[in-house]
Amino acid sequence: MAPPAILVLGSVNTDLVVLGPRLPAPGETVLGGRFYQAHGGKGANQAVAAARAAAGPVMLIGAVGDDAFGRHALDHFRREALDCRFVNTVPGEATGVALILVDSNGENMISVASGANLRLTPADVDAVPDEVFRAARVFLTCLESPLDTVARGLARAKAAGLKTILNPAPAHEDLHHADILRHVDILTPNEGEASALTGVARSDPSGIEAAARRLQAMGCRDCVITLGPRGCMLVSQDAVAVEGHRVEAVDTTAAGDAFNGALAVAISEGRTLLEAVRWATRAAAIAVTRPGAQPSLPTRAEIDAFQ
Repeated sequence: MAPPAILVLGSVNTDLVVLGPRLPAPGETVLGGRFYQAHGGKGANQAVAAARAAAGPVMLIGAVGDDAFGRHALDHFRREALDCRFVNTVPGEATGVALILVDSNGENMISVASGANLRLTPADVDAVPDEVFRAARVFLTCLESPLDTVARGLARAKAAGLKTILNPAPAHEDLHHADILRHVDILTPNEGEASALTGVARSDPSGIEAAARRLQAMGCRDCVITLGPRGCMLVSQDAVAVEGHRVEAVDTTAAGDAFNGALAVAISEGRTLLEAVRWATRAAAIAVTRPGAQPSLPTRAEIDAFQ
């Protein structure tokens, strides 16, 4: 197997999904809809998204439990041609589980029991050989893994000369104090995460760029704030609004993961950040038209053909 061009560090979950007419209020039971089980976790989703969009190998660094969900996840990764040599099986621990409710408009609510994901340590990152980092081009991670582990991965990646992408999801209150953002080339929050990290209100008309500028001041080089069907705002030296695509949304669960995986692929292939963002918005638009997280993630041919 050729060395991976993209390294993804992140969570591995099993998604337990209920589709219903609407999302319940606290204390309410909503009947109707259907149930299905799928592979998920932001790290795994982003790795699979990258693997389907990439021309070369992708490696996932993560952890699963010593249970049926974990074994099924590893089998699935092999079928997706992911390099999962550094997805550890943690004895006595459960694989992460996400409970996902999706309404008829494709909006969702998610609750996660992290399980083995919380047992991924900086030592596990250090177990990845230097030559793996040196051969790669892009390092992608999110915040469903312990913060010190994410920090170690980003630091190793920057030291090896990789482009680094951090999807700060879920928003972490300690991100300000963890000295992480100085290792981040591209930060990719959604609008809510950008507001939570900066305190800039979403209702502020100039808030999107203001939040991005504040995140740059906190240490990241470039910031891409995703805005759902409205596209995204790319803030580097200048601010550029990138339009979204009009589609009929079925399930928005994996939109951000599709975007980040495709973004990593495009950056690894030498595209400019603006070109990469435009290509990644195509991947996200395709993903929301299908149910499920990983089942919705598009192939490279689908992204290239999307109009």
